[in-house]
Amino acid sequence: MSSTFKFIDHGNGGASDCMQIKEQNMLAPAGRQVLIQVHYAGVNRPDVLQRSGMYPPPPGASPYLGLEVSGVITAVGPGVHDRKVGDEVCALTPGGGYAEYCLADERHCLPIPKGLDMLSAACIPENYFTVWTNLFERGGLRKGEKFLVHGGSSGIGLTAIQLANAFGAEVWTTVGNSEKAEACKKAGAAHTILYKEQDFKEVVREMTDGYGMDVILDMVGGDYINRNIHSLALNGRLVQIAFLEGSKTQIDALPVMIKRLTFTGSTLRPRSDEDKGEIAKALSEQVVPLMEKGRCTPIIHTVFPMNEVSKAHDLMESSRHIGKIALKIKDAI
Repeated sequence: MSSTFKFIDHGNGGASDCMQIKEQNMLAPAGRQVLIQVHYAGVNRPDVLQRSGMYPPPPGASPYLGLEVSGVITAVGPGVHDRKVGDEVCALTPGGGYAEYCLADERHCLPIPKGLDMLSAACIPENYFTVWTNLFERGGLRKGEKFLVHGGSSGIGLTAIQLANAFGAEVWTTVGNSEKAEACKKAGAAHTILYKEQDFKEVVREMTDGYGMDVILDMVGGDYINRNIHSLALNGRLVQIAFLEGSKTQIDALPVMIKRLTFTGSTLRPRSDEDKGEIAKALSEQVVPLMEKGRCTPIIHTVFPMNEVSKAHDLMESSRHIGKIALKIKDAI
């Protein structure tokens, strides 16, 4: 093993061209950490936010970009007992995934599901951990319920559509154009709403005869928050996972009381290693078996070599993609 490895450094942050390939000394796993030789890394919107200076990593996390990878374990810490050198895994990382090698907690690693390649596996952790804990654990989505996810053609959106459909919910989504609508229907959405042409609140009210949605998963925020609240059914749950349009808005809170609503949400990266390990365990038991049957697998839009990381971020910021964006790390430089 080399004494150094290449990684993406975003320096002090800024536009996408601030990212450069640099070298650093090889990492040594401690405690329950494993060292992964990275084959692919998923690209996610939090990476863009961190690069732009709007999403600082939590204390103790890697200062570098990259929250999910696939690859092969090349070294293990002294506290590791469930993984070994040579294991092929995908992993949720605390940062540093845009690199030839990165560290991850063994509890946050999943074996590559049978039938999936390294590319698909790299696009599992961030989206599936996020959707599982927010939609099913916090949102309590159940079979037969009506579920709306905003931004259905994103990695998060397509993951939510597939999982909600697999577990028996009626899936609705908002999208920006007809091409994205078709992709969402193919993934399992029963209803798509073109948000540039239609007010989703009015569509939901009319098409459900005033019933509304049992669960809404939102990453938009802004004025969507109030419209979401008015779109929920009795005992409905609004789960917030991001604020692309801001977290501050004026809302009418009366429906929260009248309809006994729950407004919740969470972020993934700052959660404890134990919490993330429990999510990984749930995915292993509930979702990986579906993947191994060819269901609920990541939908890949584009793969860029590591040295074209700026193009990957530009595409993410454009929102033109449908599904996941990834970086090829191994043998890509």
